[in-house]
Amino acid sequence: MFDQILQMVKDHLGNNPEVTSNLSPEKQDEVHNEVANQITQGLATQASQQGGIGGILQSLQNAATNESPVTGAIEGGLISSLANKFGLPPSITGAIAGALPGLLQKFAHKANDPNDDSITPDKISKSISNMTPGSIPGVNPTGLSNPMNQN
Repeated sequence: MFDQILQMVKDHLGNNPEVTSNLSPEKQDEVHNEVANQITQGLATQASQQGGIGGILQSLQNAATNESPVTGAIEGGLISSLANKFGLPPSITGAIAGALPGLLQKFAHKANDPNDDSITPDKISKSISNMTPGSIPGVNPTGLSNPMNQN
């Protein structure tokens, strides 16, 4: 699941000129990995609080309104992480935070699309159930992507 989220992050943020014009390509990769890491961790953390995968996906359907508790929880950790790890200014963290609801809504749409099996509720559930606290499949402890492809 991490690899699919990472690709969605790259696609979504790669089209945001506030992000791409202010970060080097190397820094963009690091930021993309951190955003995907925070989303994956946030989904895992929120699963029990939202009544499982179905609750998360339902909440994310409303992500564009910024009223989703899942979106709010992920956004808080993400902004703090980006500022602390990379020293990003508020203009860039704000642009990324502004893109987060749309990105999460795309994730929920893909998960609920019967014609797209790249991300499914079953795959999300299996991926989350395989996680231990602090571990993300496909990510090493530094937060950079491993070459292993884990769904």
